[in-house]
Amino acid sequence: MNKTSDNYPNSSSPLLAHSSAPPPPGSSAPPPPGSSASARLSRSTIIIGLVSLLGDISSEMIYPILPTFLTQTLHAPATIVGLIEGFAVGTASVVSGFSGWISDTIRRRKPVAFVGYALTAVSRPMISFATAWPVVLGARFGDRFGKGIRTAPRDALLAESAAESSRGRAFGFERAMDSAGAVLGPLLGLALVAWAGFEARKIFLISAIPASIAAVMILAVRERRSDIVAGSSSIRISLAGTTREYRRLLIVTAVFGLANSANAFLILRAQQLGLTVGLTIVAYALYNAVASMASVPAGSASDRFGRRNLLIIGYAIYAVSYAGFALANATWLVWPLFAFYGLFPALTDGVSKALAVDTAGKSGRATAIGIYSAVIGITQIAASYIGGMLWDHVDSRATFYFGAALAAAAAVLALTIIPPGVSGTNHQKS
Repeated sequence: MNKTSDNYPNSSSPLLAHSSAPPPPGSSAPPPPGSSASARLSRSTIIIGLVSLLGDISSEMIYPILPTFLTQTLHAPATIVGLIEGFAVGTASVVSGFSGWISDTIRRRKPVAFVGYALTAVSRPMISFATAWPVVLGARFGDRFGKGIRTAPRDALLAESAAESSRGRAFGFERAMDSAGAVLGPLLGLALVAWAGFEARKIFLISAIPASIAAVMILAVRERRSDIVAGSSSIRISLAGTTREYRRLLIVTAVFGLANSANAFLILRAQQLGLTVGLTIVAYALYNAVASMASVPAGSASDRFGRRNLLIIGYAIYAVSYAGFALANATWLVWPLFAFYGLFPALTDGVSKALAVDTAGKSGRATAIGIYSAVIGITQIAASYIGGMLWDHVDSRATFYFGAALAAAAAVLALTIIPPGVSGTNHQKS
């Protein structure tokens, strides 16, 4: 497949990393596509990746044990587990829309991102003091509110640290580091439980340490205000200035978002099929290990073969995985299902963000990422609540059948309405 940049060679997009305009004083011209320099990851990209690594170690230390803590210690039903996790994830994504606008308006990324990381570090230990599920809901809200504040400006920093020809690789690297943290975090939590004999509440406290280090590290990222692509300074967050392809991406994202319930249900399903808590943590780490190993190759492949195609494959993998969890009737099936499911985030998380940046048009990058994240958040709140209701009032398998059906519908919709060659170079189309 020809890259879309070959189809639209005369685009004057401000998103293009290889503009014919001279570089600003004191900076060097970006390397041409395909050069060894453009293939290298920048210092800022590497730092952002390390920040994501530490942030996810902190988050994933507690995530695999949180559903069990809620259901067994605090005696919350599956509907509440879905509500808490959906609300937590959804809050993070919705807030990204506003933090993205703030970042674009003040033309600063680092201060906004730092506030988000710091809030997460402060909020996470609150879970250790919870005696009822509403306290966990409040703590998770504060935790994920911080994530929402930091996500859009961090991703905009990432986009502005890489040339367009290697943007997918940069996002893939960040996703790989994030997923690596998601492997190390559960294993560290398991070690603290099994070998050190720590109870869940102590692990919730310890998780604040890597979160605090991540907050400090984000300040080391080099931010050049001349690189910032910002949209209108109006407080109104709208789709004005975005492309037709971006708006279609939002439609597809909304449909899939309704399928994408919290991973907490996968953890509960694994235990329902017979895995112990410890083995469930290992299975969850396996899922994240696959995601980590596949993220960079997936990001690089999206630069060459088109982001839409990888997105469709990722949705299809989600559909098959969820159908598998619904149909599974033996404990051993949990392992290949978690491993296969790990390909889904590798093929969608970084790739879809890169596609949102590519098609942002004249709108600011952080704003475009923020709106995209807000759509994910709103739909995930609904998906997780629906998933919990189906689990409690119909059958646990109904949660997964529902997700599989909508994911398959999203894949077909993406194939139908998103052009196969869409990328940053045709973003002026409307």
